[in-house]
Amino acid sequence: MTASGTFRIGGDLEVRRLGFGAMHLLPDSAEARAACLAVARRAVELGVTLVDTAHMYGWGANEDLVAEALHPYPEGLVIATKVGFRRTSSGEGWRHAGAPDDLRAQVDEALRRLRLDRIELLQLHRLDPGVPLPDQLGALRELRDEGKVGRIGLSEVSVAELSAARAVVDIASVQNRYNLLDREHEPVLKACEAAGIAFLPWRPVAWGNSGAMSAEIAAVAKELDATPTQIALAWLLAHSPVILPIPGTANIAHLEENVGAEAVRLGQEQYDRLSRTKIP
Repeated sequence: MTASGTFRIGGDLEVRRLGFGAMHLLPDSAEARAACLAVARRAVELGVTLVDTAHMYGWGANEDLVAEALHPYPEGLVIATKVGFRRTSSGEGWRHAGAPDDLRAQVDEALRRLRLDRIELLQLHRLDPGVPLPDQLGALRELRDEGKVGRIGLSEVSVAELSAARAVVDIASVQNRYNLLDREHEPVLKACEAAGIAFLPWRPVAWGNSGAMSAEIAAVAKELDATPTQIALAWLLAHSPVILPIPGTANIAHLEENVGAEAVRLGQEQYDRLSRTKIP
């Protein structure tokens, strides 16, 4: 089965299907920062064209690091970010922030941090239960119409929420938790397939320990001279043409392992065996 290729987000924004999640690039020392910068740059060297970050990742620090590593951005590189949370000093340390004024402010902050005039893919990190959906998505639609945002995506939504959102504005992507061993959001994936919406699975490698959790994954890895992580990613790429995995790491060796999954080709029998493997 063919595993890789490209996908056009929103019908026109072409990216390689296997991207990079920058969430783990949150250094706590100068030495660690240099290592994180090297990882981000190596991802682009390896041909990654979609980098995913968010305001919540270090409350802007991750966006700053991505810009430091990669700006000026090479042609064809898409930096996607997410808004919808604010840091607090008590409780969980964060709150929903889906009010129109807050979303507009966060987008302006992201543009400044990422050194962009336009965010090609902006995702709402979570729907704010305290703000009417049309208000949240209406604000993002206005930002799109103003040219500050190219395309709008959602994160952690149900089929019903996706349908309601699409009645307000075009949705280009959905970012839900999903991997070979955790397919709770299969109905959302199918809805994305039907509509041609990009599906960006977060936690795509089953906690990074797929082989230990499934002897079948380890067996297929051995058959193909690949790693269990590569098999988990290859299965995602083969499972649906709208899936764009964004595995993250702060380690160059792990990054190269992840990107190497593009070259793994599952036979139909191997794909079927893996598809029967999931957490009960």
